[in-house]
Amino acid sequence: FGYLVLIYFLWDTMLLKPMRLIAVFVHEMGHATACWMTCGSVKGIEVYGNEGGVTKYVGGWRWFIIPAGYVGGSFWGAFFVVLSGDRWASLAASILFLIGMAVSLFYSPNRTMVLLNLGFIALTITFILIDFLVITPFLQFLTLFYGVFIGSFSIYDIYDDLITRTVEGSDAHACHKLIPCCLPRCVGVQFAVVALAFQGLGLYFALVLMASAN
Repeated sequence: FGYLVLIYFLWDTMLLKPMRLIAVFVHEMGHATACWMTCGSVKGIEVYGNEGGVTKYVGGWRWFIIPAGYVGGSFWGAFFVVLSGDRWASLAASILFLIGMAVSLFYSPNRTMVLLNLGFIALTITFILIDFLVITPFLQFLTLFYGVFIGSFSIYDIYDDLITRTVEGSDAHACHKLIPCCLPRCVGVQFAVVALAFQGLGLYFALVLMASAN
């Protein structure tokens, strides 16, 4: 809850700009992962300074790929929250995050994404080293912050982009084209329900993991 308060007051500041961009990266990696899972081919992943992004792909199952940005972002936010409940689980989450950031650099990233990923790779490795060489628990706090921020960003992004307004070219519009009877705002509400459910489950299982670890 302390992280939520901190994020609320610093949301629009430059201090959290890198975190907002890494949340966009997680969104785009959600599309990319869904594409790979459905035998598609990812041609490029880009993150822009205006907090937008794009995943270029061919093939795959669009019904699965399109929702995987917003829903995937909320899933990974909850995933980090859950694994922050244990030291070794936090390490596993950090290694997975490092692999994702490194792999994405081989898919035609733009300059912003290269600098962003290299910066977060360095930050995450630094926290791992401090946790194992200097003081513990340390890495768990970073993992929890990643999870809380990415999950919060996903919910806010869904509300701002898909519910309060409709943006041509958004994932909700793309879903609407696949299912014409489901209006973009309706898609946004469905994404929001799933995102909120993920965050609730993430908090619950994190507490369970912490209790079992102790």
